[in-house]
Amino acid sequence: MAARRSSRARSTARRRRLLGGRVLVVAVAMLVAFLYYRPLTSYVQTRGDVQRRQDEVAGLQAEKARLDQKLARSNGVAALRREARRIGYVRPGERLFIVKGIPEWKRAHAATVRGDDRR
Repeated sequence: MAARRSSRARSTARRRRLLGGRVLVVAVAMLVAFLYYRPLTSYVQTRGDVQRRQDEVAGLQAEKARLDQKLARSNGVAALRREARRIGYVRPGERLFIVKGIPEWKRAHAATVRGDDRR
């Protein structure tokens, strides 16, 4: 009987050591995961920020190219005249006429052309 108890005691002690070792391995794994969590989330967030910034830079470069083309087109007397006409300037000696009701005239004129004008 004493031999049986000593083998049971040994197997129980062995189980406790194995269980303690397993708990220790799990605890170390959890500690490593906890220590890696912050740097990994920071890395993922930074990658997202970099991608957004790169998209923003690409958009700004496209806008700059468009503005450079507009500037190249607008250098000159013809462009200056065109812009002045667009905002309503008139040259000396010219008369400015403001015509109102053009959309209504177009509708009435289109009806006349189609033959809908019945008098």
